[in-house]
Amino acid sequence: MGKIFQYLSRYKAAVSAIILLLILQAYCDLSLPQYMSDIVDIGIQQGGVAHAAPDEMREETLEHLCLFLDEEDAAVLRNAYVKNDAGNYERKKMAGKELEELDELVGMPFVAMSSMTKEMGMEPKDLQMMLESGQIAKEQILEMEEEARKNMGDMSETLIAQRAGLLVKEEYQALGWDLGEYQNRYMLRTGGKMLAMAVVMMAVSILAGLLAAQVSARLGMELRGQVFQKVISFSNREIEQFSTASLITRSTNDIQQIQMVAVMLLRMVIYAPIIGIGGIFKVAHTKTGMGWIIGVAVGTIIVLVGILMSVTMPKFKKMQTLVDRMNLVSREILTGVSVIRAFSREKFEEKRFAGANRDLMKTQLFTSRVMSMMMPAMMLIMNCITVMIVWFGSKGVDLGNLQVGDMMAFITYTMQIVMAFLMITMVSVMLPRAGVAANRIDEVITTEATVLDPQQPAKEDSADWKGKVVFEDVSFSYPGAKEHAISHISFAAEPGKTTAIIGSTGCGKSTLLNLIPRFYDVTEGRITMDGIDIRDMSQKKLRDLIGYVPQKGVLFSGTIASNLQFAGNVSEEGMREAARIAQAEGFILEKEEQYDSAIAQGGSNVSGGQKQRLSIARAIAKQPRVYLFDDSFSALDYKTDVTLRKALAEKTGDAAVIIVAQRISTILHADQIIVLEDGQIAGMGTHRELMEQCEIYQEIAKSQLSEKELNETSAEKGGMFHE
Repeated sequence: MGKIFQYLSRYKAAVSAIILLLILQAYCDLSLPQYMSDIVDIGIQQGGVAHAAPDEMREETLEHLCLFLDEEDAAVLRNAYVKNDAGNYERKKMAGKELEELDELVGMPFVAMSSMTKEMGMEPKDLQMMLESGQIAKEQILEMEEEARKNMGDMSETLIAQRAGLLVKEEYQALGWDLGEYQNRYMLRTGGKMLAMAVVMMAVSILAGLLAAQVSARLGMELRGQVFQKVISFSNREIEQFSTASLITRSTNDIQQIQMVAVMLLRMVIYAPIIGIGGIFKVAHTKTGMGWIIGVAVGTIIVLVGILMSVTMPKFKKMQTLVDRMNLVSREILTGVSVIRAFSREKFEEKRFAGANRDLMKTQLFTSRVMSMMMPAMMLIMNCITVMIVWFGSKGVDLGNLQVGDMMAFITYTMQIVMAFLMITMVSVMLPRAGVAANRIDEVITTEATVLDPQQPAKEDSADWKGKVVFEDVSFSYPGAKEHAISHISFAAEPGKTTAIIGSTGCGKSTLLNLIPRFYDVTEGRITMDGIDIRDMSQKKLRDLIGYVPQKGVLFSGTIASNLQFAGNVSEEGMREAARIAQAEGFILEKEEQYDSAIAQGGSNVSGGQKQRLSIARAIAKQPRVYLFDDSFSALDYKTDVTLRKALAEKTGDAAVIIVAQRISTILHADQIIVLEDGQIAGMGTHRELMEQCEIYQEIAKSQLSEKELNETSAEKGGMFHE
């Protein structure tokens, strides 16, 4: 999970804005239960009387209240009111803490006045007369008031507020107010605030959702870009380390997992603790005496989530490996479907696919079944909590220690707290898998390529490259291999000459060729280009000098023209000339759209020979200083091969040409032929020289050429393409 937060740290401004919006949303969300409580307790039960300190009261009421206050508090009360034209006292404009303090000051005197009237049958004016006549002291009145407060216990503030509200309502009635209208005004005012909060909460939620979606989409785009750029910089060593199927999974499925979780993190996981902590804070201020229920609920949820996560986490880690396996099997079957059919192995491959599919299904089913228990368990906890709150809350209401609105607000806050944990729990289904995906992405991004550019490339801007390639005691071994694939190879490929490499299958011909463009770096020795170690050149400059034609022709989706101009600096005239030399112009012009004809993915809509000729034309169009042909003529018929090589000889007169071939007829007239055997040079020279000196070459020639051809070629001299 740390990796996901690390990725999100790139967007600090947007994430900070989302957090602020979520705080505002939580504030609105947490305000609604209190408004609901006020409507029930104050609007309905108390007729809209929200404060113990009346908005207006008679002069005698003010004097009676002062009887139950010391001189200092009485002065505060008098200063809070001003006399109006009707001879009554109106409360000055005040709000917040000042008004709360005044309510607390007036509440108990109102209750004391009511108790004296109902329980002792004494009017406040009688008490005033007794005080004035000296029959009772002020201190005695205050002591009686304090004793009454203690008898109310912990719920004194709630009870005082309730009773004071009823007495204030009686005061308004004595003043001749329309209590129905007063109540309606309060209900409309409070309901309007609720509506405004709901609208603000909706707007903030939408805006936070949009920002979260934007951040996650941008994160996915940048991660895909990073992975792609990193993979492009990989040598064949790193590509083989991860496997193509795994890299595809990482750049698609894994990044999609991160995107989905990023949205949920920004919208739910961050919001959940905000609403949860806010709910706990609100519950603490309701003074219902039922806070212990929250502790029971939260503890139960934490235990439940912990158990489920400990069971499913190992399976989530295994799931990504199984997805890789599934993609690998699918890719192999789809790319090799023709071979599978040719060998009638459909049933076997179906079983292999079914096995990979079944393993993935079993793991997904296990995690889904375990996590499916989460929602019912959470709902059971929520319902049990609701029953507990109603059970204990109803007892409080019955005893007069709790108001109905407070109990309703407590239920709502409790549900918000539980829902916060529920949101985290729901996301936790995806978090482990996303955490694994993030680690897999980070593994690709942090992998250092083994083929790197030098800090100060040599001869970078020079234009007078000749293209002389020299192998100096070169050895190479594949990663993890105990033996060298090629050993102590030394030769020079001169500009204007053709160097051919031939040998049995697996002797290291393609490996040797792949070292020149630095698809791998040599293990020992060095390769130079015009006397400069190719490791001291930038990869771009080195590859700009090389025209490479792989053993298996690779075309990209687009058009014929886009493939021939793949090097990027090819003119239309150069493209057409390259097509003519590669003997591709004939079938191109036969197409309806000619050079604008579409090429499907992988060149699947052209034949093998056409694909190979287009690959050769692409290299020719680049006009490089060194041509590398990795058994590139094997897909061509003999006539096309001969014609192409003759045209190519004219085009590549001043370039170095290195050819890997299986057919002797292709390299018969090369200026230099290198014979490889078990990764080592078994012979080097012209065809005639090798026929005289190299036994291995003789065996290859005898296996491919007739006796007549052997006699004819032994007597021939000349360049490679001059037949």
